[in-house]
Amino acid sequence: MKTPLIIYWFRRDLRLHDNRALFEALQNGCPVLPLFIFDTDILDKLPDKRDKRVGFICYAISKLQDELVKMGSSLLVLHGKPLDIFQQLQHQYAISAVYANHDYEPDAIKRDSAISDLLKSHNIRFETYKDQVIFEKAEVLKPDGTPYTVFTPYSKRWKQQLTEEVVKSFPSQDYLMHLYKTNPFHFPTLTEIGFADAGNTFEPARIDENKIRLYHETRDFPSLNGTSGLSVHLRFGTVSIRALVQIALQLNESWLNELIWREFFMMILYHFPKVVNASFKEQYDRIVWRNNEDEFHRWCTGNTGYPIVDAGMRELNATGYMHNRVRMIVASFLTKHLLIDWRWGEAYFAEKLLDYELSSNNGNWQWSAGCGCDAAPYFRIFNPAEQTKKFDPQHVYINKWVENIYEKDYPEPVVEHQFARERVLQAYKIALNIYG
Repeated sequence: MKTPLIIYWFRRDLRLHDNRALFEALQNGCPVLPLFIFDTDILDKLPDKRDKRVGFICYAISKLQDELVKMGSSLLVLHGKPLDIFQQLQHQYAISAVYANHDYEPDAIKRDSAISDLLKSHNIRFETYKDQVIFEKAEVLKPDGTPYTVFTPYSKRWKQQLTEEVVKSFPSQDYLMHLYKTNPFHFPTLTEIGFADAGNTFEPARIDENKIRLYHETRDFPSLNGTSGLSVHLRFGTVSIRALVQIALQLNESWLNELIWREFFMMILYHFPKVVNASFKEQYDRIVWRNNEDEFHRWCTGNTGYPIVDAGMRELNATGYMHNRVRMIVASFLTKHLLIDWRWGEAYFAEKLLDYELSSNNGNWQWSAGCGCDAAPYFRIFNPAEQTKKFDPQHVYINKWVENIYEKDYPEPVVEHQFARERVLQAYKIALNIYG
């Protein structure tokens, strides 16, 4: 007779400490078998088989495996469709329950619903918990019960609802003796799941309190190492959002606000799923985009002739990262200077960003294009030269990434700033019927 066990399914929570669903699973009296699935429904859509995010996941789960093996357990790493995998697992093990943390993106919600139905048909419980946010879905609402669509009142309400209880940790690390005991399972290589090493090196999450303390002073200068560097760790859950909020409350409200923006955009995506493919402000879908493919290619490759834009795109292509101020500059340039649909830029970022998160990527692109909730007004058009003077006056960042800036092969500007400004204002006014 098989021994009953619980499966703990790691997704966007690749850590053993302060992990809510893992904590709950380990309290349940049955041995807990840790599982990670390389989901082919996701991986098969990735065009680049050297995708840096897959490399990061391999790095993070190998660290998990090292810790688990020390405890006499092992991470079971499987490759395929989650529905098929759970169908197989229920034949192999006497599964009493599957535990996981909530996932909020539309495809993930559909996946979890299908998994729940399958498990229920075999009398297996599927228990999920809130872990990657402080407040989820409909926990921060207006007094009339409707969702906020403007950040400032949302953030005020968010802070009002914050208590010590809400950010308390779940010490899952203290109960690892309840893990399922086994010899190490086979750990697949990148090649075995159809990918290749992109050559990146990854570091564990390091919380630099001094950086966070100075964040409001340094955050806008791309030549300074002035941001926390935690975005990818927050994306894949190698750090706890509760721990980060506790630190932010002590050290820097500007940094806390960035964590709240993340939850604001998640809430928007949950309540207004149309934003995945359409503008939050419907009238902006009437804009006639130029969508010049050659100009889009120049933007993607960092060859627009605007050094600050090109530096950002080259940094992104080389590292999977781009400084937050520069993200705003390049997004404004694509949508306003080149009049290219924000969805093109959003899709390119979705392919390249290590810290890609659907809700934040979508929300920030719509903000830049003026079509999102609480967005920059349509007439706000960043002047790349002025942005450079303010935020990279010595060209330290530009010179790092645009090595050919003083060479003959560096391109002429793809468009003249004043001409582009007048052209986009005209296009937006026509779409928004501003002339009456």
